[in-house]
Amino acid sequence: MKNPFRHLKKGKSMNEQNPAPEEEQTPAAEQPAEAAPPTYEELQAKVEELEGRLKDEELRGLANEQNLRRRHQQETADAYKFAGQKFAAEMLPVKDYLEMALLDQSGNFDALKTGVQMTLNELNKAFENTNISEINPQPGDKLDPHRHQAMQAVESDQEPNTVVGVMKKGYALSDRVLRPAMVTVAKAAAENTAQ
Repeated sequence: MKNPFRHLKKGKSMNEQNPAPEEEQTPAAEQPAEAAPPTYEELQAKVEELEGRLKDEELRGLANEQNLRRRHQQETADAYKFAGQKFAAEMLPVKDYLEMALLDQSGNFDALKTGVQMTLNELNKAFENTNISEINPQPGDKLDPHRHQAMQAVESDQEPNTVVGVMKKGYALSDRVLRPAMVTVAKAAAENTAQ
């Protein structure tokens, strides 16, 4: 039996020793023969194989890009097509209430008024759920040309270019004005110069 510590030399640490037995040089007779260089035909076949792989990857990439583009176009078309879906769904109960009011033959004014109030409540709820808000300036508010449309200027004791009254409420969808509030605005009172 061979001594397993035969490679260790006296007076040296393990790190300073000769390489481990598995790293020892094997005799030249035991080393495998070097592989022969590949032939031209083998190299040509390898190049054709790599070119085929590249072509396949390129075709897969193009197909993937085309599929993504087609999917994006479909999603965009659907977004335009169904953009009003939420609002339309909110309007269905309003339509139902209006139809029920028209079918009422009772002649009871109070019942009709109650039905109209219920319809208005349903419409207000639909507006709230779809982020539609009223633009309803109060008398004395400064005229905002982005949210108000001056329909008439009237002489008033108020400061000029302030709202005197609202002819028609405006509406905004989130921060975008759908219709500005149509208002009358104050103008400076004309001084009577004739005495």
